[in-house]
Amino acid sequence: MNIKMILMSSAAALAAISSAQAADAIVAAEPEPVEYVRVCDAYGSGYFYIPGTETCLKISGYIRFQVNAGPAASATKGNGANVANDSDWDAYTRGQVQFTAKSDTEYGPLTGVIVLQTNADNASSQSAVLDSAYIDIAGFRAGLFYSWWDDGLSGETDDVGSKVTLHNSIRYQYEADNFYAGISVDELEDGYYSTGENPNNVGIAIGVGGKAGIFTYQITAGYDTDNEEGAVRAMGTVAIGPGTLGLAGVYSSGPNSYYQTAEWVIAAEYAIKATDKLKITPGVQYYGNYGITAGDFDDNNDAWKVGLTVDYQIVDNLYAKATVNYLDPDKGDDVTTGFFRLQRAF
Repeated sequence: MNIKMILMSSAAALAAISSAQAADAIVAAEPEPVEYVRVCDAYGSGYFYIPGTETCLKISGYIRFQVNAGPAASATKGNGANVANDSDWDAYTRGQVQFTAKSDTEYGPLTGVIVLQTNADNASSQSAVLDSAYIDIAGFRAGLFYSWWDDGLSGETDDVGSKVTLHNSIRYQYEADNFYAGISVDELEDGYYSTGENPNNVGIAIGVGGKAGIFTYQITAGYDTDNEEGAVRAMGTVAIGPGTLGLAGVYSSGPNSYYQTAEWVIAAEYAIKATDKLKITPGVQYYGNYGITAGDFDDNNDAWKVGLTVDYQIVDNLYAKATVNYLDPDKGDDVTTGFFRLQRAF
């Protein structure tokens, strides 16, 4: 076989191999276009557009570890965490996540909020609750949310709010730059009942508040239709020196779902901004006709309370809080309570 024949045979073989490979080649499909999450800055930081929509979503929340001290310490944990425990100290952990959705409409922003919360007294004793869920548009709000009676002074000594402040409600609130005023209709099924029964209780509440220079103010009132009693509260703060002075007063015509701790109370605190990260808040409160006897306030029992709260920001989004409070009623034993808390917000 001469050189010419060898070259021609080699070329034919290579052509055949190339044709076979071309016939077996796999052509990859082009990737689908990906829509990346876009930042939505129309409603503040933290919002992003839900892909494929014009709705903006924000996810936030916190993780809390807290140790309570005092008689029946577990009874002070709050929503969903109470368990039978006679110990004078108890630890618990809470996880909370909030979803806030907003979108523009011809009536203004349409807002939807869902807050989910889980409390753990220990690994085998846990509870998950719907902490809030409501719709808000053009000043109208409907759903499960906290009332104005949930507000208070900044420390942990004052006791000027309702025992139960989370209700299914319908509310309208007008808001301006430094002023708001509103009215709400509240379902008070899990509130206080002087008869001991649980009727389909309804309440009417109003709230007015705002800011004027260095002053802030809030007036809240509520009328409990089943108990036929009402309560009114006034609170205010003013910046003085290195801190803020807070004052509050409550009057209740009789035990009702809006206020049933005492017939009247006055409270004061001074929140001292010691450093950029440290706040120290001493507080005091006096109760007139403290407690309930035979369905009415006990007019032979007054009480006073004094306490101290310390807040410290360890790093960004990590906070520590410690408080101790001493309560001395005319009747019964005096009580010292407190807690230490670590909380990581996001």
